[in-house]
Amino acid sequence: MSASVTTDAASLWPRLESSIPIDNKLERRIDELLAQMSLREKVGQLIQGEIQYLTPDDVAAYGLGSILSGGGSYPDGRRDAHQRDWLRLSEAYRRASLRNDGGRTPIPILWATDAVHGHNNVRGATIFPHNIGLGAARNPDLVRRIGRVTAMELIATGLHCTFAPSVSVASDYRWGRTYESYAEDPALVAALACALVDGLQRSSDGNVLDDGTVLATLKHYIGDGGTLHGIDRGNTVLDEQTLHDVHGTAYFSALEAGTQIVMASFSSWNGQPVHGSEYLLTTVLKRRLGFDGFVISDWNGYAMVPGCTKTSCAPVINAGVDVLMAPEDWRGLLEQTVADAESNVIPRERLDDAVRRILRVKLRAGLFDEARDVAAAAGAAKRFGGAEHHELAGQAVRESLVLLKNATNLLPLDPGGHVLVAGNGAADLEKQMGGWSITWQGRGVSADDFPRATTVLDGIRARVEAGGGRLTFAADGKFDERPDVAIVVFGEEPYAEWHGDRSTLEFEAEPKLWQAKRLLPDVRPTLELLRSLKAQNVPVVSVLLTGRPLYVNPELNTSDAFVVAWLPGSAGESVAAPLFAAPDRTGQVGFGGCLPFAWPAAHAQTDENGKPRAPLLPAGFGLKPGDACRLPDRLPEHAGAAQQAFEPLHIFVRGFRAPWRLELESGDERRAVLPSSGSKPTGRVGAIRADARDRHIQEDAWVVTWDGDSPARFLLGARRPLNLEAYRDAALCFDLRTDAGLEGDVRIEMLDADGHCAGFSLTERAGESSPGAWRTICLGLDEFAALGLRIDAIRYPLVLRSSSANALWIGAIRIDHPAST
Repeated sequence: MSASVTTDAASLWPRLESSIPIDNKLERRIDELLAQMSLREKVGQLIQGEIQYLTPDDVAAYGLGSILSGGGSYPDGRRDAHQRDWLRLSEAYRRASLRNDGGRTPIPILWATDAVHGHNNVRGATIFPHNIGLGAARNPDLVRRIGRVTAMELIATGLHCTFAPSVSVASDYRWGRTYESYAEDPALVAALACALVDGLQRSSDGNVLDDGTVLATLKHYIGDGGTLHGIDRGNTVLDEQTLHDVHGTAYFSALEAGTQIVMASFSSWNGQPVHGSEYLLTTVLKRRLGFDGFVISDWNGYAMVPGCTKTSCAPVINAGVDVLMAPEDWRGLLEQTVADAESNVIPRERLDDAVRRILRVKLRAGLFDEARDVAAAAGAAKRFGGAEHHELAGQAVRESLVLLKNATNLLPLDPGGHVLVAGNGAADLEKQMGGWSITWQGRGVSADDFPRATTVLDGIRARVEAGGGRLTFAADGKFDERPDVAIVVFGEEPYAEWHGDRSTLEFEAEPKLWQAKRLLPDVRPTLELLRSLKAQNVPVVSVLLTGRPLYVNPELNTSDAFVVAWLPGSAGESVAAPLFAAPDRTGQVGFGGCLPFAWPAAHAQTDENGKPRAPLLPAGFGLKPGDACRLPDRLPEHAGAAQQAFEPLHIFVRGFRAPWRLELESGDERRAVLPSSGSKPTGRVGAIRADARDRHIQEDAWVVTWDGDSPARFLLGARRPLNLEAYRDAALCFDLRTDAGLEGDVRIEMLDADGHCAGFSLTERAGESSPGAWRTICLGLDEFAALGLRIDAIRYPLVLRSSSANALWIGAIRIDHPAST
């Protein structure tokens, strides 16, 4: 389907009027600055690098206009960096940007980050529920207050801008960014997005972009929540009217509210990448909607446009992107963009327009006023991560909780009884925080990262102790004395972006393909736990921690009450508030949340013919204690749809998926690298090192380095042995790059459940190739079977072994037919 573009944009898209009007005095100031700036200085304003890859001295030398700190990026690489460390680094970058060595025009730098549920990259910050939880709360005033607290905590660290709010309208819950969407109703998304923009950009005395405010960013323009099959960075196939009605509504109101920055979407609209769409970026957004701020690319998003690379992308600038987010490759991009501007590949008028927009936003935001920055930071630092902010987070949690089931009015519970707490989420900060929490993927979160954070278990314990009851905690649900009730807390593992894409909405199920091909047994520990408690006649309250609606009919059937807590953030104790009756029977906290999305009745929202299935519960549903239960006593439990056609088995494609894990082995030591608790996954064991690297997108390749001191192995495996019989006529395929020839005999092997390891010489199979060039290697599974390996019980389908000093890049690891690769 080709892009459906109307011949007259004015017939569809509205004319908007921002709450921040053009200021002629400010425009004259911009004219003066543009007249002083060299072409190279202008291009510098268009480039945004990442703090891991540039120093304040780099900013002074190259004149970059902005920087970002991505998920899992910290001052000096220190995860435990204090608020003061962030502020000091901010001051260093600012001083560097204002140096006028050699007559350079001093332009203050802008520092942005993804503060998407609080200032989530910084130790000790206040972490709020993700957007889906705020959509369940449906309280714009609450969201406005969250915006003000987030702005204050950003200012305390010296940052000027957050890449929020996301105004996505998620349509397929399999999308890994569903939790960044407030709701399925565009009007509700618009109301909450405007409230957050207002909180971020409006001071307590009502002035826009005054003291105590930061810049908001609308993202991801446009249609990112509508991709086919919920594939992140995929293709949104819609007519223009639907794009306008569903995915445009929130932009209209938030732009009128004065949003100054818009981030382009990684996704495509009817096959055309949004980053390269002059129609959407310039004709619609800038001309028709009247947006006079600047458009920024997403992380290397410009490089996904045909004809562009990470270091060369004039077409995207000409299409209407004003700032290119080039985290690591900013130097090369800067030089090529200078050359493109000098040769008029980027017209001078377009360059000046982009710089004008950037300067306009910096001037409006007060970045040229150093005294204002210093004073605001000093005041905000005193309240950073404080009790007042934590209480607001707790209120957000309480208002977001949705009660789906309450058979026999089990809730609220008597806090004076014997309460068993079980499940893998009760004391798990990772599960309750979700992605974008200290690290990009939200892995490895601990109390050291957020000292004020509390778990769901903490809240239950406090309620039971206050009520004079007794609490037993056993994650596996085992007990010596039968409890009066069990509260089982469980949920998804943390994820961000495409790492959270799923093939099924069925909770605790491996992808449908894996089940259909019988690669792994169907093991569901949470469901087994719930069934065990039910068999022992223990009343069960289930609490689900999730970033999306999920198919949980079996879990609902085995629960007497069922609560959706979404991803509550650092105030986990507040989940317990409505579960219990107040000790004195006064001040009872009830359930106020409503479903922001319809709740699915099956493993997919559509049937095998692509037609929508009726949901189990509609958006807006939410029980209050005493309400009659809407669900039948027994819900149907549908199995996942069988998968008949061959599909490749992805081991490492666009990142890891459960159940895969990476291990390194040197001598007698073996250690898991992924799942990882670090920021950018990396690991070293003895003579071998592995580092995640960006090839096409973030962390989609590994660099494996052997120092040659002793034999060492790189192993990719699953939690349990895999039955690959269905793939016997396929091949293990992967993409390989070497920057120099392989030394010695590098081996490519498989290891089965019996401990038998066998394979082939990768040195021979790879052959000669140009340094730095990628090529695809495939080895038939029948070849491995001929070596005596058990194809029905493979523990590690890819093992790389070397005794010599070597380095190689590897990515796109899958089991597929060679002709398909």
